[in-house]
Amino acid sequence: MDAVVTQALAKWPNVPHCYGWLALDARGNWRMRNEAARAQQLPGDKIVHPALIGFIQRNYSCDAQGRYYFQNGPQRVYVDLDIAPYIARTDPAQGFILHTGQPLEHISAAYISAAGRLFLQSDGKFAALDDRDMALCLPHIEAEDCPIEDEALLNWLAQEGKMGSLSLRTNSGNINLHYIKDDELDTRFHFIRQPRAED
Repeated sequence: MDAVVTQALAKWPNVPHCYGWLALDARGNWRMRNEAARAQQLPGDKIVHPALIGFIQRNYSCDAQGRYYFQNGPQRVYVDLDIAPYIARTDPAQGFILHTGQPLEHISAAYISAAGRLFLQSDGKFAALDDRDMALCLPHIEAEDCPIEDEALLNWLAQEGKMGSLSLRTNSGNINLHYIKDDELDTRFHFIRQPRAED
């Protein structure tokens, strides 16, 4: 957390929290959602200013209830999550990197959902892979140490992962790949997609 944020919290400890105005989309973009965007269920305006993005990402955290937020000085701005608390992208040198710029090291588990989305778990962080990078990861999904054919992967998904074991080849070795239902993500990995004051 930035020092200026810590100082502001100490000076103004009781500023009301903010809900619904900031979102993280499925490709790792921060979006501002005003009242009109929320009313019409629009994604909101993409934040493009590098300094603001950096400030948000340095001060991004989670509370005990699984609500993710950006600590904006003394105010906690809760984040609506399109799909997951973090978005991962492939990186030639580091394997995977989070939307916050941190490398995704020590991957402990990998999941693929019924919708064909890839998810990674590492050091307490749960990330969805940016869908634009899925094609780069498909050759690294293996069955018995061989890349799996597209049709075989579709069959595995249709059978909810009950047709043998798969693995994901990463820079740190092969990780078992598990099937997961899309509607189980929030409860299984303890995050709230749309935090509100009554949560």
